[in-house]
Amino acid sequence: MRLTATRVSLAASLTVAAAWPGVAFAAGASITGTVTFAGTVPKLGTIPMDADPVCAKKHSTPVQSEKLVLGPGNSMGNILVYVSKGLPAGKTYPAPSTPVTLDQNGCMYVPHVQGIMVGQTYHILNSDGVLHNIHSLPKINSQFNKPMPPTMKETSTKFDKPEDVFQIKCDVHPWMQAWMGVFTHPFFATTKADGKFTLSGLDPGTYTITAWHEVLGTQTTTVTVGANETKTANFKFTTK
Repeated sequence: MRLTATRVSLAASLTVAAAWPGVAFAAGASITGTVTFAGTVPKLGTIPMDADPVCAKKHSTPVQSEKLVLGPGNSMGNILVYVSKGLPAGKTYPAPSTPVTLDQNGCMYVPHVQGIMVGQTYHILNSDGVLHNIHSLPKINSQFNKPMPPTMKETSTKFDKPEDVFQIKCDVHPWMQAWMGVFTHPFFATTKADGKFTLSGLDPGTYTITAWHEVLGTQTTTVTVGANETKTANFKFTTK
């Protein structure tokens, strides 16, 4: 079954809560919610690692595709949720000193979906002890293609411009894919299998919130929050 993007009506409100680890926010408005999947779950199969026996031996059971990660009640993981419009004009947010980390572990990129701030350190690890490479495919930031031989355990870089979500791939192991969004603010979060997200520390105002999935596309909703107010928004993706 082909996965396609769909937009749903969100009954009501949004809530604001914590957004970015390592950043201490003053009290503010919060947006929280859960992302779920509706409809028939497609059979995505497992990732074939037989082309590299070293990778295959790192797993005792077949590795499931990360294109659709579901939890209890069909909650969805790997959804990047972020403020896409409405932040105060002229207000700036410093990049955290804490890096965002991508690990090459089990011949997989961990995590599969991430966000990072402009100027924040992107720390890339090779925990496998095999040849990998990090090939980024942005359209606004400069592309990079960093080979990481077995003896190279880490490297780092930064992105200097905001950019919508783009792909990162390994040219050595074609099943290895990750996704990155670059922001000028810290109001973004990636869901785990429980589908939950929180964004916090927002000023009073009206915001557009976007939920992104690598195959199903994006959904948006608008919410108005007052000082120290919390509202809730739930997104639901489905197939056609």
